[in-house]
Amino acid sequence: MTQATTDIKLETNTDERIKPAGRAHPSRSGQDALLSVRNLRVWFELRRFGFGHAGYVRAVDDVSFDLNYGETIAIVGESGCGKSSLMKTILGLHRPTEGEIFFENRRLNDFSRREMRWYRTQVGYVQQDPYGALPPFMNVRRILQEPLIIAGIKDPAERETRIRKALEEVKMSPVEEFLPKFPHMLSGGQQQRVVIARAMILNPKLLVADEPVSMLDASVRVEILRLLRALQQAHNLAVIYITHDLSTVRYFSKRIMVMYAGQVVEQGEVNDLLSNPKHPYTQALIEATSDPDAANAMKFREVPPGEPPSLVRPPSGCRFHPRCAYFIADVCDKETPPDFEVGPGHLARCWLYR
Repeated sequence: MTQATTDIKLETNTDERIKPAGRAHPSRSGQDALLSVRNLRVWFELRRFGFGHAGYVRAVDDVSFDLNYGETIAIVGESGCGKSSLMKTILGLHRPTEGEIFFENRRLNDFSRREMRWYRTQVGYVQQDPYGALPPFMNVRRILQEPLIIAGIKDPAERETRIRKALEEVKMSPVEEFLPKFPHMLSGGQQQRVVIARAMILNPKLLVADEPVSMLDASVRVEILRLLRALQQAHNLAVIYITHDLSTVRYFSKRIMVMYAGQVVEQGEVNDLLSNPKHPYTQALIEATSDPDAANAMKFREVPPGEPPSLVRPPSGCRFHPRCAYFIADVCDKETPPDFEVGPGHLARCWLYR
């Protein structure tokens, strides 16, 4: 596929969106989705010094979904399941090995460097570690000024207005008190608010939040999640919320996608999936979720035996079958299950529902 040749010129008025050329593609739901991912694979080549090719890490393997305008979707799974690789590919940091990504019906795979520069004004990114995400040699004003300069906003007065508005939106006031501060002078919650302000300062349509509260104190987590929710509602913002903590998704997301070993094994509406999980892995994740009841603090929880498989040599058939209590011989270990519809809008990749 050849790259689109349309030039993208970033105007000083970034509210006037410029859509690059590209191949249009309708969403599965029949309406225009903001983001569509189709049969996405992201494989990383392994090379041994002196021996050449040594295989691939199949970080993302055949993932498809749609994200509509103003919708929030949670991607959950344990460490190493592929959710961060999926997120970085959506951000344009990794190139798809196979499959397609469409943003506003334009094929991201075809974007030139200029078009990718435009795309990154449409997508905000909230990192997991706020201190590591902020340059220590810049104060808050300079940190928030940087994306505006890169986007071509030359008027200093307009930049200052946007910076102050962004800080007010993330509840960092009085603004004058925070503008000259450096990251080490802020608390963890304040640092994450600056990260969110930077992600929002170009008025994106999509926000990717990668474990945004996992490194914060418990008392601060609720405040940050409420802030993200308020921003999502105020700006009709689509959000991809990446987490391993199922206890927070009920209050923040409309839909959930559960990933295991590079694949989405179950997806559906949040209340339906959490109250009626179908895939054995999802059931195990929910069982392992922290219980606030002190009476259950010492209760041992049933978890699947073994460890997640290597993504260099994943198991044949269903990737969860070596750990599954419902293993069906000569089926689960030989054939990869498709997505079975186990309820309205509720899909599970498991042979129990054939």
